[in-house]
Amino acid sequence: MNQFKKNIFLITGASGFIGSNLLRRLVEKKAQVHIILRKKSNTWRINDLLHKVKIHYSDLSKYEEVLKIVQKTKPTVIYHLASFGAYPFQINPDKILKVNVMGTWNLLHALLNHEYKLFVNTGSSSEYGFKNKPMKETDLLEPASYYAVSKCTQTHLCSHMAKESNKPIVTLRPFSVYGPYEEPSRFIPTLLKSLYSGKKMSLTSPETARDFIYVDDMVDAYLKIEELRKYQGMCFNIGTGIQSTIKQVVKEASEVTNRKISLEWGKIKPRSWDTTNWVADISLAKKLLKWKPRYDLNRGLHKNWEWFKNK
Repeated sequence: MNQFKKNIFLITGASGFIGSNLLRRLVEKKAQVHIILRKKSNTWRINDLLHKVKIHYSDLSKYEEVLKIVQKTKPTVIYHLASFGAYPFQINPDKILKVNVMGTWNLLHALLNHEYKLFVNTGSSSEYGFKNKPMKETDLLEPASYYAVSKCTQTHLCSHMAKESNKPIVTLRPFSVYGPYEEPSRFIPTLLKSLYSGKKMSLTSPETARDFIYVDDMVDAYLKIEELRKYQGMCFNIGTGIQSTIKQVVKEASEVTNRKISLEWGKIKPRSWDTTNWVADISLAKKLLKWKPRYDLNRGLHKNWEWFKNK
């Protein structure tokens, strides 16, 4: 029996960008999946999947409800992707801390007396702060926003509980993930929309850089179940190890789509998180998880464009 048939999966944040792609893959594999959704969740990414999964309506801030869900579902693999504050329009510090820190604590606490195979926490590359070299898991964390501070706390909480309670908890730190179902206001969806419509696009500095990783590669990392469970308490960077400026991404996307648009560089003022250096050192994930990205920027943009045109 394969790992998808023998495990019971529980996902938080399944209606989000990465969570929806992970859910989609698990449903394709005919896995038994339970998801925790808030009553007010916007489910546009997963509406076609809802009849194939078990839905539990709750909020991670409600410990007793989360405990009941755990006792009822008895999950063996838990993917924790629910978070708040990753987007510029999510700026309420109280809610950021409540969702990311207390929500994580409630979920971990609810699972404390339950035996499970793996708990995968979702961190963020923003935990590192600004570095002038590839970011390594052993680097000092220097968070530069409430969101980044909350993700650091979340990661430390998971790492501590893994060691303190001997639980198979690990953290994946995504870099700049892109692909189908990404938040439409983000850079790459906005770029593809502009290329599709031929409309002028406003941009920040062309030298702003990121480590862009295609979402299928991110999902592959979550599904390294047997490898991940060996390294409780550890963190793994999930990126490509290659940095691209947004100027390079625009050029690549223009070639992939065979379209050109008028660009207004510098029209968007530099944001606090913009930097010319943001890249992952992925040697740890390659070595220990036997994982590596399958998509370079060109191939990832090709696949994203095909999805975008047909959605």
